Amino acid sequence: MVSNIEVVLTDERILPSGGLSLVGCILEKDDFIQRMNTFGITGKRSGKQIKDGDILTSFIALACMGKPDFDAIRELKDDPEFFKEALGLTRIPSSEILRQRMDEIGDSKRNILLNENIRILRANGVSPTKHPCGYIPVDLDVTPQDNSKTHKQGVSRTYKGYDGFAPMMCYIGTEGYLLNAELRPGSQHSQNGTPDFLRQSIALARKLTLEPLMFRLDSGNDASENIGIFTDSGCSYIIKRNLRRENHEKWLKLAKSCCKDITKPRDGKTVYTGSTWKEVSYKTESQETKTTTVRVIYEITERMTDKHGQYLLEPEVEIDTWWTNLPLSDREIIELYHAHGECEQYHSEFKTDMDLERLPSEKFATNALVIELGMIAYNILRMIGQESLGIGVGQPRHKVRRRRLRTVINDLIMMACHVTRHARRLRIGLGKSNFWRQPFLKVFNSFAQFDPMV
Repeated sequence: MVSNIEVVLTDERILPSGGLSLVGCILEKDDFIQRMNTFGITGKRSGKQIKDGDILTSFIALACMGKPDFDAIRELKDDPEFFKEALGLTRIPSSEILRQRMDEIGDSKRNILLNENIRILRANGVSPTKHPCGYIPVDLDVTPQDNSKTHKQGVSRTYKGYDGFAPMMCYIGTEGYLLNAELRPGSQHSQNGTPDFLRQSIALARKLTLEPLMFRLDSGNDASENIGIFTDSGCSYIIKRNLRRENHEKWLKLAKSCCKDITKPRDGKTVYTGSTWKEVSYKTESQETKTTTVRVIYEITERMTDKHGQYLLEPEVEIDTWWTNLPLSDREIIELYHAHGECEQYHSEFKTDMDLERLPSEKFATNALVIELGMIAYNILRMIGQESLGIGVGQPRHKVRRRRLRTVINDLIMMACHVTRHARRLRIGLGKSNFWRQPFLKVFNSFAQFDPMV
């Protein structure tokens, strides 16, 4: 009965986000705070000024809690001793200082943070998993962020039909670790700036792994320059082609005359699968013109009747084509590209699970910094989720390759704990009624650099 429940206020230190200690363990392996401090602070400041490392780490902690808002920092100030100890902070900034300092830092540390992201992954033993075909998938895609009814810098009409931003994201491995992320105005075309983004992503991927890479891009990035970048760098790729004004009848005629892989899923529907070759001219980074011959995979569907068996006045022809240099069969190439659609799940985790759809600042450079710190937080949550797979009661009933970030945040980051101090150390107590306490303990011990708490 509810009438038998009594609510009392106690002086015990019970915190709702004990999982931030996991975040601190992961960042400590790379000495993230110290490294950020060594790069200096813009402008002249007093010795008591909060350093860059504390500012950036504080926001990463908020993003890992799914609360990337400057005002949410007040939750960390409720018990500063624990959060400073858990995250390795010297001082916890106020919401006003956090906002001001993020504005001042802006996008000036982009290259530093991209390299730190790789260092954090390597320091924690992350090795992107290959696809069964033997290549590590690297997926690039634009994901519009709805920031309508705001006056933030860079907010403009996206191809989704609402006002917002259109960041380019780059994921690596079957787990979907974030390799690169770049904030862009909403109206910016997906190919604008992509060649430089590609070169940067290839360089970052090579720092993380030496295994063969397979890049996948959609038709918005069908450009000869991209093909040239992959060709010169020795990377494999699958790029969905944009047919533009190409004659559909010629494609159908080619398929009927040359294609040997013909299937009929039902009466009145015929699917032609095959490949051909086309010459592509592109300019190198030094503006030198080169020509290469590229394989084109096609899948052409001709419908004489609809799904109900009704004959159509004119046949419906659907054509899909892809550029590739992979030495695999036509059907394997098509299946590999279809797996590129998994990016939408990664986008959803980044924007929805971490609440990074609507960015917190009015300034474009500050929001770019938010995206870059969000990238690091995303990977931290992904590492925690991967480490928790198959551990104790946290093991799912069916085989999975990764945990959704919302599950990680709810069950492992926002974990209630009882904090006490003993033998000059903070002790995190997990209640016996907590379903996730055993997985949490094992994940903590696997990431901790020091003797695990018992």
